[in-house]
Amino acid sequence: MPQEPGDEERDRLLAVAREAMGRAYAPYSRFPVGAAILTAAGGTYAGCNVENASYGLTICAERSAVFGAVAAEGPDLRVRAVAVVAASADAPCTPCGACRQVIAEFGPDAVVWFVRGGRPETATLGELLPLAFSR
Repeated sequence: MPQEPGDEERDRLLAVAREAMGRAYAPYSRFPVGAAILTAAGGTYAGCNVENASYGLTICAERSAVFGAVAAEGPDLRVRAVAVVAASADAPCTPCGACRQVIAEFGPDAVVWFVRGGRPETATLGELLPLAFSR
């Protein structure tokens, strides 16, 4: 089992997520979000939310990052860590329920980093999604 990512990896992943947030397309919610994931193979993949006038077609930053990682590394992808940042500093931005479930598919033991009050916080995916659906 890989060692839990450390503070240096956390800070790097949060920086990648911030950069991705700057590319978000959020004209409807005005809530840009960026995400970055670290894979067991050592890959880093960024994603941002992309909204659509037909709201159901919108994709969250976290799923964008995971899907890009699958496209790059294949179906055996394993997610070690996820970092999420939002432009709004009012509240922490953790993955939504749909994103939590997608992350659980590829990283049930993943660490999730987010920012609250300007400081990084840590949660496990299991804490954010107890009793995740599985096959």
